[in-house]
Amino acid sequence: MTGSKDLEPSTTPFFPNVFFNNQFRARTQWPKAGTDLSNQTAIITGSNVGLGYEAAIQLLGQKLSHLIVAVRSLDKGEAAATTMRKQYPKAKIEVWLLDMSSYESVQAFAKKVETSLSRIDIVILNAGLGRLDYHKVEKTGHEEIFQVNYLSTMLLVILLLPTLKAKGPPGQPAHLTIASAALTLICEFAQRDKTPLFPALDDPKNFDRSDTYQVSKVMAQMFLWNLVDYVSADDVIINLADPAFVRGTQFARDIDSAHIKIFFCIFGLVAGRVPKVGASCYIDAVVNKGKESHGCFLMSWKIHPFPALLYTPEGKALTQRVWDETLAEFEFAGARSIIEGMKAQ
Repeated sequence: MTGSKDLEPSTTPFFPNVFFNNQFRARTQWPKAGTDLSNQTAIITGSNVGLGYEAAIQLLGQKLSHLIVAVRSLDKGEAAATTMRKQYPKAKIEVWLLDMSSYESVQAFAKKVETSLSRIDIVILNAGLGRLDYHKVEKTGHEEIFQVNYLSTMLLVILLLPTLKAKGPPGQPAHLTIASAALTLICEFAQRDKTPLFPALDDPKNFDRSDTYQVSKVMAQMFLWNLVDYVSADDVIINLADPAFVRGTQFARDIDSAHIKIFFCIFGLVAGRVPKVGASCYIDAVVNKGKESHGCFLMSWKIHPFPALLYTPEGKALTQRVWDETLAEFEFAGARSIIEGMKAQ
């Protein structure tokens, strides 16, 4: 199988060409006619609005039996679930609390998955954050984009792995897809030379409104690069999927500037995918794609190379530093032993 690691690095000499192809030329890959997800259980984070909500609707439309709507606001989650239940009354739809800015909430959620579900087939980690100014999560001390998009997301991945392996579909691996972004292909990663790395990413002086978000997504790619050495595709298929630029997702809801929100709205109307098409990238990753996508970055519904940095000696050293600092950060949760346990036969 040829995965993202095995492809020639993505050099993106002119990113607008990549953007144009991604937004306008790539052809949507829908599930095959007759796809039936009966008896399957799926978890989607951030599924009360936008891409997460649309992904939930598409899975329910494929006869998904059990959906967990994982959200930071139970009231908003219940409002979304009420609409879903009216459209798909035969499905069991539950709303569970998950605050991605809190390690305690991530741990509690993962524990609930372990103890409350008898089967888990699909996980889509869609919840993410975009800001143009610096915010710190007081409980952890980390910059908020770094915390939500990378740290808490990777912790949730690790904590869910044993349950996905133990309670996946009979005779088949479970699927876990992480939201990614084409913008990783032009990430500068200005703090790449800093050792240790994490304090530099948390420093307000280093916050870069054009790069901090991209760094959080590149780091997920770096972590997955190493993680798949421990996790077999026979147990859990893990991949990253880029939904591209999508209009009407409320992604810009945490941006304070009204002018920039207006720009996002207008640009979305001109160039953005509709949510149905954007969310189809997630559905493709968990329904259409199989073991060949394990450890891969999916863009335009195809396996795509990682950013060029990851293939260089510098990038490989940085990838290892990200791995080491991440596992050290998660020592409180026993992350290293969990990962090593996935490799044990």
